[in-house]
Amino acid sequence: MKIAVDAMGGDYAPEEVVIGAINAVKEYKLDVVLVGDETKIRKVLQDQHVKESERLSIAHASEVIEMGEHPAQAIRKKKDASIVVATRLARDGKCDAVVAPGSTGAAVAAALLGLGRIKGIERPCIATPIPSKRGITVLLDSGANSNSKPKHMVEAAIMGSHYAKYILGIEKPQIGLLNIGEEATKGNELCQQTYPLLEKLKTISFYGNVEGRDIPNGTVDVVVCDGFVGNVILKFGEGLGMFIYQLVRDAIKRSGFIAKLGAMAIYPALKSLKKQLDFTEYGGAPLLGVNGSFIICHGSSKAKAIKNAIRVAGELVEQDVTGHIRTSIEEEEVEQYDSES
Repeated sequence: MKIAVDAMGGDYAPEEVVIGAINAVKEYKLDVVLVGDETKIRKVLQDQHVKESERLSIAHASEVIEMGEHPAQAIRKKKDASIVVATRLARDGKCDAVVAPGSTGAAVAAALLGLGRIKGIERPCIATPIPSKRGITVLLDSGANSNSKPKHMVEAAIMGSHYAKYILGIEKPQIGLLNIGEEATKGNELCQQTYPLLEKLKTISFYGNVEGRDIPNGTVDVVVCDGFVGNVILKFGEGLGMFIYQLVRDAIKRSGFIAKLGAMAIYPALKSLKKQLDFTEYGGAPLLGVNGSFIICHGSSKAKAIKNAIRVAGELVEQDVTGHIRTSIEEEEVEQYDSES
């Protein structure tokens, strides 16, 4: 298995991306192709005392798409951008998956234009794993589409169910529709139209409506919402987690000697909690619905997150999540929902 990694994407590229790839090759049974400026990538490899090999190789790309550029325009203009070249390697069968740190918009545009959509999928979406009381709750869409129709929500439910089953190991994932109340009649027009469509699906287990508090409580395994709401939830959760962690640290610093001793006593528990809430443990979020395995990483991803993103990319390929989605979309005849949407 070979994973193409955009080595020039993200806030800490190429150093952290390359180091993450090095660690992934050491720990997992897969190969990595580092895509980007050959000179800069090779410099990091030399600094890490690592040589190129069949398992860790370089594919040169002379251009980079910056965070401020318009994604679709940049993808069409910069044919030799690192994310474009990485996606092309997957499209041509030279790599099995893509890992893309950096601009989410550029990554989505590259995947859509380079790999295309699964037949029957109108809007691919980003599935983000979120820590919960029960383990992991998958939130989708978390940012690929800001304006969704009922059909897109149906697609997301099917894709999220397969991700939870084959990657998280949940045999029969429960799917919830994010709303402002549990009753089927609650919510805006989008939710009211989507609810009966989800009830009709044969290949998923639909729980019903869930509310925001159900995400950290782990009431269901998969929460479906439009990308605008999903991205707001995701960013709010990240900010809240960092805020609470900083509050605790500041409170300990201001406390007396006894309180600091107590903090030392519970340090192992706090360290375990921090690990559970750390996004780097989950690597990245898959872009589901494109013809291939594609992982989008947080822009601030460092080596640990990159390493885990490469692992998840390999799992997507190994479990053939794309194939399972394709089969379910055909079975559910999702295209029929166009008229209802």
